Amino acid sequence: MSWTKLLANRTVQNHSTSLREIGDLREVVDRDMGDAAITALSDDRRFATAYNAVLQLSKIAIACAGYRVAIGAGHHQKTFEAVKVAIGSTEAEAFADYFDTCRRKRNSIDYDGSEIVSSTEAQELLGKAAEFRTFVETWISKNYASYKR
Repeated sequence: MSWTKLLANRTVQNHSTSLREIGDLREVVDRDMGDAAITALSDDRRFATAYNAVLQLSKIAIACAGYRVAIGAGHHQKTFEAVKVAIGSTEAEAFADYFDTCRRKRNSIDYDGSEIVSSTEAQELLGKAAEFRTFVETWISKNYASYKR
């Protein structure tokens, strides 16, 4: 996939981000990472909250690259597709593929029922989210220093 194809499919749009936008998204990530670590919450809610953190991290990377995902059906799936292009590495692809699998579970959590995931799954996603945050911030530092944390 490429930006040209994503633009032609109307999956993404050109977008000029700002330090404020990136900072606001980072605040959401920080909040969600903290909330997902609260073991008194249900495993489903911890999972869904950690999932939202990785979604926001993906949006940060896409915004730094000069794009945003078009609003509409499949928005989350499109975000994970676009972050692969934004970062452009096999490690980013592995993260995005894992998070896309988590997207399906998050949909079940939010729309279909309860007790969808185990404590182990929630903790695993939170760990992957922490790894992804470090990965994205390192990538930003190397490629978009003006948005460095």
